[in-house]
Amino acid sequence: MTAENTRWVYSFGGGGADGEAGMKNLLGGKGANLAEMAKLGLPVPPGFTVTTEACVHYYANGKQYPAELAEQVNAGLAKVEQITGKTFGDTANPLLVSVRSGARASMPGMMDTVLNLGLNDETVSGLAKLSGDERFAFDSYRRFIQMYSNVVLDLDHHMFEEILDDHKDSLGVSVDTALTADNWKAVVADYKTAVARELGRPFPQDPQEQLWGAIGAVFASWMNDRAKFYRRMHDIPEAWGTAVNIQSMVFGNMGDSSATGVAFTRNPSTGDNRLYGEFLINAQGEDVVAGIRTPQSLTKVAREEMGDVAPSMEEALPEVFGQFRDVAIKLEAHYRDMQDVEFTVEQGRLWMLQTRNGKRTAKAALKIAVEMAEGGVITREEAVARVEPAALDQLLHPTIDPSAERDVVAKGLPASPGAATGKVVFDADEAEKLGSAGEAVILVREETSPEDIHGMHAARGIITARGGMTSHAAVVARGMGRPCVSGAGEIGIYPKEGLFRVRGREFKAGDIVTIDGSTGEVLSGSVKMIEPELTGDFAQLMEWADGVRRLKVRANAETPLDAKTARGFGAEGIGLCRTEHMFFDDTRIAAVREMILADDEAGRRAALAKIAPFQKADFVELFTIMEGLPVTVRLLDPPLHEFLPHSEADLAAVAAATGLDAAKLMRRARELHETNPMLGHRGCRLGVSYPEIYEMQVRAIIEAACEIAKSGKPAPVPEIMHPLVAKGEEMKFLRALTDRTAKAVLAEQGVELEYQVGTMIELPRAALRAADLAEAGAEFFSFGTNDLTQTTFGISRDDAGKFLGAYIDKGIFEKDPFVSLDQEGVGDLVRIAAERGRAVKSGLKLGICGEHGGDPASIQFCEQVGLDYVSCSPFRVPIARLAAAQAALAKT
Repeated sequence: MTAENTRWVYSFGGGGADGEAGMKNLLGGKGANLAEMAKLGLPVPPGFTVTTEACVHYYANGKQYPAELAEQVNAGLAKVEQITGKTFGDTANPLLVSVRSGARASMPGMMDTVLNLGLNDETVSGLAKLSGDERFAFDSYRRFIQMYSNVVLDLDHHMFEEILDDHKDSLGVSVDTALTADNWKAVVADYKTAVARELGRPFPQDPQEQLWGAIGAVFASWMNDRAKFYRRMHDIPEAWGTAVNIQSMVFGNMGDSSATGVAFTRNPSTGDNRLYGEFLINAQGEDVVAGIRTPQSLTKVAREEMGDVAPSMEEALPEVFGQFRDVAIKLEAHYRDMQDVEFTVEQGRLWMLQTRNGKRTAKAALKIAVEMAEGGVITREEAVARVEPAALDQLLHPTIDPSAERDVVAKGLPASPGAATGKVVFDADEAEKLGSAGEAVILVREETSPEDIHGMHAARGIITARGGMTSHAAVVARGMGRPCVSGAGEIGIYPKEGLFRVRGREFKAGDIVTIDGSTGEVLSGSVKMIEPELTGDFAQLMEWADGVRRLKVRANAETPLDAKTARGFGAEGIGLCRTEHMFFDDTRIAAVREMILADDEAGRRAALAKIAPFQKADFVELFTIMEGLPVTVRLLDPPLHEFLPHSEADLAAVAAATGLDAAKLMRRARELHETNPMLGHRGCRLGVSYPEIYEMQVRAIIEAACEIAKSGKPAPVPEIMHPLVAKGEEMKFLRALTDRTAKAVLAEQGVELEYQVGTMIELPRAALRAADLAEAGAEFFSFGTNDLTQTTFGISRDDAGKFLGAYIDKGIFEKDPFVSLDQEGVGDLVRIAAERGRAVKSGLKLGICGEHGGDPASIQFCEQVGLDYVSCSPFRVPIARLAAAQAALAKT
């Protein structure tokens, strides 16, 4: 279909719709679900959706709309007018609309919305006469002026809040609902004066101008900073674009029989199967999610649990609550998943404004998936596919020890579970700055807004003084897995002074606090934490995942603690044991330096003999913990200069402490210095130059394995890995060295033991000449994708942070290639190496041991290529297990 005859607009409402839920890519999540609800016969205000393709066209054509779009929008508007009996721009019977974004993937709060569009100095009078409520009409008009001025005209919303606060102060009132019609008229007049002063022109009165201004603003918000940050964080492609949903307004601010609210069909924090949410009487939707007013509970049970006095919706509007509950049950049954819904009650009549699969914590995701599978609502495979692997990270970190002393300084709402300790910061930019430097921070705000997302992501936890369980802070924190306490109204926050006050105490920026997002408590100081127990729903889902995955999951570990942690998380072996980490231990670094300073092979062997017992003991401990599971040991990899002190002062101190010659240490450090050590004398090049180093390590590995075998414990199968091999001749030399040493040890010990020899593929040449390496004796390849990415791109990951952000912002890189595998370039080298290696040796074992081994998208690639295992950090093992299962399901 060409642009000339493309359909850009799809209508819904009046009992039918042009679209449906399956058209999410074209209509966005919100538009597709509005169409689906309309088809289900639910009460949906009529409207139409401008497609995501129109947004893509807009950016591809110099921010120009498609030629037919205006005509199609007018036709969509005419359908809404026909269904509602109202006319857009009519002074007697005006149709007002909302204009909202709606991308394929839910991006709560990241893009822009305009409500009450179509109001002006004339239509506001028509609305007042039509509704019989002048106060409601001018309340809606002031809301529209503020929102439109902020979103479309780019004026600071604080300017309008200050005007409103001044009016409330002069009237001696504290809540918006206390203002009369005449009060709102005065506010509107001041708002318009402020707009004219700031812009040099009056607030736009033409409804058509307003409509196209709002459509343009929604398209523009797809590229705002917070939306781009959110997309990077959640791997949402920029190329998708956003839809625009234009829908007739229904009003929750028409008195005490009107209301607005947000609800989840289950508890998004715990997964409990009961209605969860909040509402406000005589309000519009933005009041709930923005945290401007503290909302009320939906159900009587929730109100009693929270200790609230204000009546719940179940008590205040019992009839309409019953209708809403029935709709919520119907939606969850239809979508077969927990739903996040928005609704408005207009003078006793229920309207549904949105439904989508609800954001939830990992704990809730597991509970909901397992319960629905065990209840027969979904299959076990669907349950495995439902849980976001990265979200499991929320479950793998400490919570507050129940026996710890709790110096509670404030209490708010338990908005997002988990616990965190950190320094108090009041500014999102400061949180990002300190978080990037490795500091643990707690972001403390009056309320958060979408502009704060970078600071929320950098913080360990979030506290807000205002807002409810469905405020921006709560929803975003749950999605990120950050603990959050919201609505802690007793806290007085003074960001300009850099402090907050509560219960007669004062906390300054930099002071340490702890938050418990499961109880809503803020505690003074650092509090003892405990590790979580991964049982119940977690264990059940992992069992189902393990039943469908093909890829094995190992861990990168060289310390006993890491190995034990990995086993506890279900690792099936060690995929990377970095032996150089063992060399840095205080008990052996002096011998390592002695070996480096030696003038000849005899001197090196004498020093290595001192290191050997430590190496053997390390391997005995690892083999014991892994109980017969495979352990891949990488022989010494970094250049030798890394083991020497660098400054003259450090060199002198080491010389004094060890008795080594200071002048000789300095001279040797200068000799070993390399301009580019990443590409220098390291890896197997050390084994070729100084075979005695690798001989010592191989001997220690095999001796440790023999000791385990003799003890009657499960015999290990060591996998001895030579790093940075590029040529078949190198592999042949190293294979011979390994076999010669290993066979000598086995003969000495009188033990028969299996071992394997392989290499780490981390150079493009190694990938391209993989057949040579297999022919030369490599029995396995482990793809070291950290270095393979560096050598393929010619980028040092240690320095890439200085410019990668700009590359991602400009769309040159979609993702950081050190976080998620570059499948087109680096991935192609992995694919080539796998194919060429197995063409020579069909049983060649293939794995990946770079950081990509814990990245779900990279794991899916490993499944496609047919690798045997992935290896990742211990805490990412559960994530890898689930991602591997989902990758297997995606292939079937």
